[in-house]
Amino acid sequence: MHEPQSGLDRRTFLRTTAVTGAALAVGGLSAPSASAAPGGFPDYSYVRTLLTPSQLKYNPTGEIIFPTMRGVYDRLASPLGRYYLYYAPHDAPGGICLAYGDSLEGPFTEYPANPIVSNTWDPHYAVSHVSSPHVLWRDDLKEFWLYFHGENTTTRLARSKDGIHFTYDKVVLSTSMMPSGTTETSYARVFRHDLPAHGAHYVMLFMLNNTTDHRDIGWGWSADGRTWTFDQDPLVRHSDVGAVNVGGPHLLTRNGSAYVVYNKDKESGGDLMITEVGADFSLRKHLGVFYDSRSSAPENGRAAAPSFGTMGGVPYMVYEAGERLSGAIAVAKG
Repeated sequence: MHEPQSGLDRRTFLRTTAVTGAALAVGGLSAPSASAAPGGFPDYSYVRTLLTPSQLKYNPTGEIIFPTMRGVYDRLASPLGRYYLYYAPHDAPGGICLAYGDSLEGPFTEYPANPIVSNTWDPHYAVSHVSSPHVLWRDDLKEFWLYFHGENTTTRLARSKDGIHFTYDKVVLSTSMMPSGTTETSYARVFRHDLPAHGAHYVMLFMLNNTTDHRDIGWGWSADGRTWTFDQDPLVRHSDVGAVNVGGPHLLTRNGSAYVVYNKDKESGGDLMITEVGADFSLRKHLGVFYDSRSSAPENGRAAAPSFGTMGGVPYMVYEAGERLSGAIAVAKG
């Protein structure tokens, strides 16, 4: 891992950072910077809240989680806006939702026909809830691939040409694919990342739980994004970083190495943490706090489920801010 040399201009250095994620945009003034992130990543500062449940027409449970932002202006001929923001309530019935806008400064407009994916999809499934949308743009196929869970035991895939209307594909992860005693395999994100030793081009990160009721980060790999092999051991254990639970993982890459950013539960501090796993995922170097959540609103001591992107070389993070199941979706700028 290489750190910036003394005297190197920070902006010049940050341009060398490769971030896996959506192309985002934010304007306006930032709050004071949080603690410096390890590994040469930028310091992210809260900018503003993007979505709150009380402002949404589709609001069955008073809570929303797990944002994914995708820039669509260069991918669709007639998009609703330059950016699509996917999110969901978690508690039953959940529902995969969409908002769109031309800037992360807002306004974001709620898609009028939310949810775009519900907890019943005949004949494929009927479950209590669906949630945790992660949307991957497949440039090779010119498709949006939506990974989402429902129940917490099962992660599914749906595909779309326009990012709004999806066709069901298949189950890609379930507790049956993991060791005996596994109770949850959910909150998955999928990233384009080559692992030559596995013949893989995609990596999945997800939350893993078992009968001990302590959540870890699991991972798997795939050649095509549809058929997966999963490591039977956690990638990051809660005990590795002094937490009761960890979750909401996201993959970042920089200078030929790979890193996983994830959240601790509020009982363990509520911050975002970072672990270097190396380009081949053989490393386990826990680097500490990536983003120190603020005690003030809207974070109230908890930041979670980050989704990263860049625009014009400037990094951004969209994330859950606030108490689990009573928070909002916020954006921070690096």
